[in-house]
Amino acid sequence: MIVAKKDMAANNLAELIAWLKQNPDRTAQGHGGAGSLTHVVGLSFQDRTGTRFRSVPYRGAGAAINDLVAGHIDIMMDLAPNSLPHVHAGAIKAYAVMSNTRIASAPDIPTVDEAGLPGFYMSAWQAVWAPKGTPPALIGRLNAAIVAALADPVVRERLAELGQQTFPPEQQSAAALGAWQKAEIDKWWPIVRAAHIKAD
Repeated sequence: MIVAKKDMAANNLAELIAWLKQNPDRTAQGHGGAGSLTHVVGLSFQDRTGTRFRSVPYRGAGAAINDLVAGHIDIMMDLAPNSLPHVHAGAIKAYAVMSNTRIASAPDIPTVDEAGLPGFYMSAWQAVWAPKGTPPALIGRLNAAIVAALADPVVRERLAELGQQTFPPEQQSAAALGAWQKAEIDKWWPIVRAAHIKAD
Protein backbone atom coordinates (compact mmCIF):
# COMPACT_ATOMS: atom_id res chain seq x y z
CA MET A 1 0.00 0.00 0.00
CA ILE A 2 1.05 3.61 -0.54
CA VAL A 3 0.40 5.38 2.75
CA ALA A 4 1.24 8.71 4.38
CA LYS A 5 1.03 10.52 7.69
CA LYS A 6 -2.49 11.65 8.40
CA ASP A 7 -1.82 15.37 7.89
CA MET A 8 -0.12 14.99 4.50
CA ALA A 9 -1.56 17.71 2.26
CA ALA A 10 -2.37 15.39 -0.65
CA ASN A 11 -5.73 13.65 -0.53
CA ASN A 12 -5.24 11.16 -3.36
CA LEU A 13 -2.38 9.55 -5.25
CA ALA A 14 -2.38 12.04 -8.13
CA GLU A 15 -2.15 14.92 -5.65
CA LEU A 16 0.64 13.14 -3.77
CA ILE A 17 2.70 12.68 -6.94
CA ALA A 18 2.13 16.32 -7.93
CA TRP A 19 3.15 17.49 -4.44
CA LEU A 20 6.30 15.35 -4.50
CA LYS A 21 7.27 16.80 -7.88
CA GLN A 22 6.78 20.34 -6.60
CA ASN A 23 8.68 19.65 -3.38
CA PRO A 24 11.67 17.45 -4.23
CA ASP A 25 13.61 16.10 -1.27
CA ARG A 26 11.22 17.60 1.29
CA THR A 27 9.55 14.25 1.94
CA ALA A 28 10.96 11.35 3.98
CA GLN A 29 10.03 7.80 3.05
CA GLY A 30 10.49 5.24 5.81
CA HIS A 31 11.29 1.64 4.98
CA GLY A 32 12.41 -1.59 6.58
CA GLY A 33 16.11 -1.21 5.79
CA ALA A 34 18.46 -0.95 2.83
CA GLY A 35 17.57 -3.52 0.22
CA SER A 36 14.21 -4.38 1.79
CA LEU A 37 11.19 -4.70 -0.45
CA THR A 38 9.77 -1.43 0.88
CA HIS A 39 13.07 0.34 0.09
CA VAL A 40 13.30 -1.02 -3.45
CA VAL A 41 9.65 -0.19 -4.15
CA GLY A 42 10.28 3.40 -3.04
CA LEU A 43 13.14 3.63 -5.54
CA SER A 44 10.92 2.19 -8.25
CA PHE A 45 8.15 4.68 -7.37
CA GLN A 46 10.56 7.60 -7.77
CA ASP A 47 11.77 6.27 -11.11
CA ARG A 48 8.24 5.64 -12.40
CA THR A 49 6.76 8.97 -11.27
CA GLY A 50 9.72 11.32 -11.74
CA THR A 51 9.64 12.27 -8.07
CA ARG A 52 12.43 12.53 -5.51
CA PHE A 53 12.35 12.04 -1.75
CA ARG A 54 14.65 11.11 1.09
CA SER A 55 15.00 7.46 2.05
CA VAL A 56 15.01 6.72 5.80
CA PRO A 57 16.01 3.16 6.72
CA TYR A 58 14.72 1.51 9.89
CA ARG A 59 15.45 -1.79 11.56
CA GLY A 60 12.23 -3.26 10.27
CA ALA A 61 8.96 -1.90 8.97
CA GLY A 62 7.35 -1.91 12.42
CA ALA A 63 9.59 0.92 13.64
CA ALA A 64 8.97 2.84 10.43
CA ILE A 65 5.19 2.57 10.65
CA ASN A 66 5.33 3.79 14.27
CA ASP A 67 7.19 6.91 13.12
CA LEU A 68 4.70 7.39 10.27
CA VAL A 69 1.82 7.32 12.76
CA ALA A 70 3.73 9.81 14.93
CA GLY A 71 4.32 12.08 11.91
CA HIS A 72 8.13 11.83 12.05
CA ILE A 73 8.27 10.58 8.46
CA ASP A 74 5.91 11.38 5.60
CA ILE A 75 5.23 8.34 3.43
CA MET A 76 5.72 4.59 3.18
CA MET A 77 5.31 1.88 0.59
CA ASP A 78 4.18 -0.68 3.14
CA LEU A 79 2.67 -4.13 3.42
CA ALA A 80 -1.07 -4.15 3.94
CA PRO A 81 -1.03 -6.18 7.20
CA ASN A 82 1.27 -3.55 8.76
CA SER A 83 -0.67 -0.50 7.59
CA LEU A 84 -4.32 -1.52 7.59
CA PRO A 85 -4.89 -1.32 11.37
CA HIS A 86 -3.55 2.26 11.35
CA VAL A 87 -5.59 3.16 8.25
CA HIS A 88 -8.76 1.80 9.86
CA ALA A 89 -7.97 3.76 13.04
CA GLY A 90 -7.57 6.99 11.04
CA ALA A 91 -3.93 7.33 12.15
CA ILE A 92 -2.52 7.38 8.59
CA LYS A 93 -3.80 7.96 5.04
CA ALA A 94 -3.97 5.27 2.37
CA TYR A 95 -3.66 6.35 -1.26
CA ALA A 96 -3.67 3.06 -3.12
CA VAL A 97 -3.15 -0.67 -3.02
CA MET A 98 -0.24 -1.78 -5.21
CA SER A 99 -2.29 -4.50 -6.84
CA ASN A 100 -4.78 -4.92 -9.64
CA THR A 101 -7.51 -5.84 -7.14
CA ARG A 102 -8.79 -4.10 -4.03
CA ILE A 103 -8.25 -5.62 -0.59
CA ALA A 104 -11.35 -7.38 0.72
CA SER A 105 -10.89 -5.94 4.21
CA ALA A 106 -10.46 -2.38 2.86
CA PRO A 107 -12.66 -2.13 -0.25
CA ASP A 108 -12.67 1.68 -0.18
CA ILE A 109 -8.95 1.94 -0.96
CA PRO A 110 -8.40 2.14 -4.74
CA THR A 111 -5.89 0.09 -6.66
CA VAL A 112 -2.94 1.85 -8.28
CA ASP A 113 -4.67 1.31 -11.62
CA GLU A 114 -7.73 3.19 -10.38
CA ALA A 115 -5.63 5.87 -8.64
CA GLY A 116 -3.68 6.81 -11.77
CA LEU A 117 -0.48 4.75 -11.57
CA PRO A 118 -1.42 1.73 -13.67
CA GLY A 119 0.61 -1.44 -13.37
CA PHE A 120 2.66 -0.29 -10.35
CA TYR A 121 2.30 -3.58 -8.55
CA MET A 122 4.24 -4.77 -5.54
CA SER A 123 3.64 -7.88 -3.55
CA ALA A 124 5.36 -9.46 -0.61
CA TRP A 125 4.81 -13.14 -1.07
CA GLN A 126 5.59 -16.25 0.91
CA ALA A 127 6.38 -19.73 -0.28
CA VAL A 128 7.80 -22.99 1.00
CA TRP A 129 11.02 -24.44 -0.39
CA ALA A 130 12.77 -27.75 0.18
CA PRO A 131 16.50 -28.52 -0.02
CA LYS A 132 17.94 -29.29 -3.44
CA GLY A 133 17.67 -33.01 -4.14
CA THR A 134 14.45 -33.53 -2.17
CA PRO A 135 12.61 -36.45 -3.84
CA PRO A 136 9.81 -35.27 -6.15
CA ALA A 137 7.32 -37.54 -4.39
CA LEU A 138 8.01 -35.81 -1.07
CA ILE A 139 7.70 -32.38 -2.69
CA GLY A 140 4.37 -33.52 -4.13
CA ARG A 141 3.08 -34.59 -0.71
CA LEU A 142 4.22 -31.32 0.93
CA ASN A 143 2.64 -29.33 -1.87
CA ALA A 144 -0.66 -31.20 -1.55
CA ALA A 145 -0.78 -30.52 2.20
CA ILE A 146 -0.09 -26.81 1.71
CA VAL A 147 -2.67 -26.50 -1.07
CA ALA A 148 -5.24 -28.21 1.15
CA ALA A 149 -4.48 -25.83 4.04
CA LEU A 150 -4.83 -22.79 1.77
CA ALA A 151 -8.20 -24.07 0.56
CA ASP A 152 -9.58 -24.17 4.11
CA PRO A 153 -12.28 -21.46 4.42
CA VAL A 154 -11.11 -20.44 7.91
CA VAL A 155 -7.54 -19.99 6.70
CA ARG A 156 -8.66 -18.05 3.64
CA GLU A 157 -10.89 -15.77 5.72
CA ARG A 158 -8.10 -15.01 8.19
CA LEU A 159 -5.62 -14.27 5.40
CA ALA A 160 -8.15 -11.95 3.75
CA GLU A 161 -8.65 -10.08 7.05
CA LEU A 162 -4.90 -9.48 7.10
CA GLY A 163 -4.95 -8.11 3.56
CA GLN A 164 -3.33 -11.25 2.17
CA GLN A 165 -4.32 -12.78 -1.13
CA THR A 166 -3.88 -16.45 -1.98
CA PHE A 167 -2.67 -17.55 -5.39
CA PRO A 168 -5.29 -19.50 -7.36
CA PRO A 169 -4.91 -23.31 -7.22
CA GLU A 170 -3.34 -23.54 -10.67
CA GLN A 171 -0.47 -21.36 -9.43
CA GLN A 172 0.16 -23.39 -6.26
CA SER A 173 2.68 -25.85 -7.71
CA ALA A 174 6.45 -26.18 -7.57
CA ALA A 175 6.73 -25.32 -11.27
CA ALA A 176 4.53 -22.23 -10.87
CA LEU A 177 6.60 -21.09 -7.88
CA GLY A 178 9.82 -21.44 -9.89
CA ALA A 179 8.38 -19.37 -12.73
CA TRP A 180 7.05 -16.72 -10.32
CA GLN A 181 10.38 -16.45 -8.50
CA LYS A 182 12.26 -15.98 -11.79
CA ALA A 183 9.79 -13.30 -12.93
CA GLU A 184 10.20 -11.43 -9.63
CA ILE A 185 14.00 -11.53 -9.88
CA ASP A 186 13.83 -10.28 -13.46
CA LYS A 187 11.50 -7.45 -12.36
CA TRP A 188 13.37 -6.19 -9.30
CA TRP A 189 17.03 -7.00 -9.96
CA PRO A 190 17.59 -4.08 -12.39
CA ILE A 191 16.30 -1.64 -9.75
CA VAL A 192 18.53 -3.16 -7.05
CA ARG A 193 21.55 -3.08 -9.37
CA ALA A 194 20.92 0.51 -10.48
CA ALA A 195 20.70 1.65 -6.85
CA HIS A 196 23.96 -0.18 -5.99
CA ILE A 197 22.24 -1.97 -3.11
CA LYS A 198 24.46 -4.63 -1.58
CA ALA A 199 23.77 -7.20 1.11
CA ASP A 200 25.33 -6.42 4.47
